[in-house]
Amino acid sequence: MDVTNFITASYASKEAFKTATLLKTLTVNSLITGEVGVGKKSLARYILPDAPVLDASKFDEILTTLDSFREVIITNLQDSPNIKRVIDILNANNIRIVATANSSFTHDNIDDLFSVKFNIPPLSQRLEDVELLIKKFIQEASLLFGASEEFHIKNFKPDLSHNSNSLRRQVMINFLLQDIKDTELMDITQNYLLNRLGSNSDYRNFLYLYEVPLIRAGLTKFKSQLQLSDKLGLNRNTLRKKISDNKQFL
Repeated sequence: MDVTNFITASYASKEAFKTATLLKTLTVNSLITGEVGVGKKSLARYILPDAPVLDASKFDEILTTLDSFREVIITNLQDSPNIKRVIDILNANNIRIVATANSSFTHDNIDDLFSVKFNIPPLSQRLEDVELLIKKFIQEASLLFGASEEFHIKNFKPDLSHNSNSLRRQVMINFLLQDIKDTELMDITQNYLLNRLGSNSDYRNFLYLYEVPLIRAGLTKFKSQLQLSDKLGLNRNTLRKKISDNKQFL
């Protein structure tokens, strides 16, 4: 949906969006909780499209803004250095707030301030949304890099560690690198190594940067260590040792 950038393919996201739509018609304070990257800010903006968006950690900016607006969005409420004072100002001036916070956030005065609280589950529990988000990020990457929307997704495993944030980054990187030239790949590796070299065993320390992707690609393509050892021109014991040495990455 263009209005929110909030995908509603899963049951959980549909319910969250229904709640947000209801809140647009009410004048109550609401708190949206969830992990980073689940869409809290998107729904907050949907509820209060004309309200300024403030980060709770920027305390002085919040105090200044509260003098000029009757509706505000405050993100990352758990990071506020003085939640009690913010709450007192909101109540004293009858300012409407939609806030976001992480799922574990608690505070003694929260129940008094927020009439409605709801949580957005992580993407790992909203897998129907992941497929649509990937398509959305592919479109973004296509526009950004001026390329077609062809994306080699066969062996793509979504990184949901930080929900949409990590997924977007992963899609962008994979989209950019899927047609990379060997010289470009070498340049990237050179830049990575430039400020990391300096020990007396750098060759051994960084050999995994070559061996790990080679082993990963080989096992994916040839399915067995026996076939891979033949294709690489290594005996099985040597390959087995390299797999053991790099087991933390495989």
